[in-house]
Amino acid sequence: MLPKKLRAWLEVARISNLPTVWTNVTAGWLLAGGALENPTLLWMLLAGSLLYTGGMILNDAADVKFDRAHRKERPIPSGRVSVKLAWSVGLGMLAAGWFIAIYLGGASQLITTALIGCILFYDFYHKPWAGAVWIMGMCRVLLFLMAASGEDRWRFYVEPALLLGAYIVGLTMVARMEAKGAAASRIQSFFARGLLYSPGVLAAALLFSGERLKPVFIVGDLTLLAPLLLILAFAAMVTIATRIMKQGGPAIGRAVGILLAGIVLVDALAVSQVSLPLAFGFAALAPLLRLWQRWIAAT
Repeated sequence: MLPKKLRAWLEVARISNLPTVWTNVTAGWLLAGGALENPTLLWMLLAGSLLYTGGMILNDAADVKFDRAHRKERPIPSGRVSVKLAWSVGLGMLAAGWFIAIYLGGASQLITTALIGCILFYDFYHKPWAGAVWIMGMCRVLLFLMAASGEDRWRFYVEPALLLGAYIVGLTMVARMEAKGAAASRIQSFFARGLLYSPGVLAAALLFSGERLKPVFIVGDLTLLAPLLLILAFAAMVTIATRIMKQGGPAIGRAVGILLAGIVLVDALAVSQVSLPLAFGFAALAPLLRLWQRWIAAT
């Protein structure tokens, strides 16, 4: 059993989502040409972890008035974490993450600063402004690009970052629409689900393009179809989660947990372009994250 204070900090940091940050950073790094064995990647992983964790802590600190009225069990309103200490730790983590990313990881100062700006904007405005969902997606886009920005070729890999952001936006939009019931139109629902499926759709389009399939038909090299397993796993995960979500009530939270764990599958689809073993390693994390969410809630 963990000490109560430590558990409270892990809850406020949504620590069960942290491995998705690691796969985001690693995917961005590799796709931009970085080497997995390069020790600079470790600095990037540490920076990304600090930025994510600091942002989550500040999210609860900024929501303290709402949580005191509606979610008294959360670590800050319940008194398990001091609101002043949460502000200090959260801001300190953002500052440390910014420094490490730029001066030890070689990340772009502009991208890293923009990421912190998005994190703070989301923390302060996600409750009063529904459009903050796009800022949430942009946080993941910029995290991906921050990891890639230490390499000269990062500009060529903006597309995977945008697909990751689209998935995050779609996830949040679908969850909000299901929570509101019939309030959402069919067009809105179709758009949100389109964003959610978009990484798999593009991966399938790339896999079944004529040039990529030529070796399969010419020399019978079926290993080139291995990414199809990842695409099918991703599609199955999204389909199962959205069907569970339609049940409403507590099922929405369960479905969101599945989709959050599915972030590693989005990264697996991206990384499959450069390393299939690593891509399948990423995918194997998804069920492990679901188990971790039983210990520390993801939302």
